[in-house]
Amino acid sequence: MLRVLFCIGINQNFFDLPTDGITGGHVWQAFVSMMDQLKALPGVHFIGDMDDDSHMVGPSDGWPWTCYILADVDTQETVKAACNLFRTTQVGGGDVDGDVKLWRFAKIEARIGRALTVRDDVTLPGAAE
Repeated sequence: MLRVLFCIGINQNFFDLPTDGITGGHVWQAFVSMMDQLKALPGVHFIGDMDDDSHMVGPSDGWPWTCYILADVDTQETVKAACNLFRTTQVGGGDVDGDVKLWRFAKIEARIGRALTVRDDVTLPGAAE
């Protein structure tokens, strides 16, 4: 399994709402839908999330990010599918005219690594050899 930190930034378009019939509530509804879809992807084991909107004001285009999702994911293709949810999740549904997707209001990057453990090729001092 890959340990994946999904880093999410909220962009200026969110802070410029309401516009084009879209409200912050519409974006939140889409965001919750995206998270539910991400958790339901086969090969994703959701570990937790963290939101830092109380200590960060305004858009985030890089570190520090607005929020994070930590998950174990089976393959890079599944990570790609999770990130793609920002391109496919509709904002507003039937309430809004047009085809507005979540990526208009937020961005995502995935950091892929492994759980922080001592690797098999490392011998600790005092360990039986």
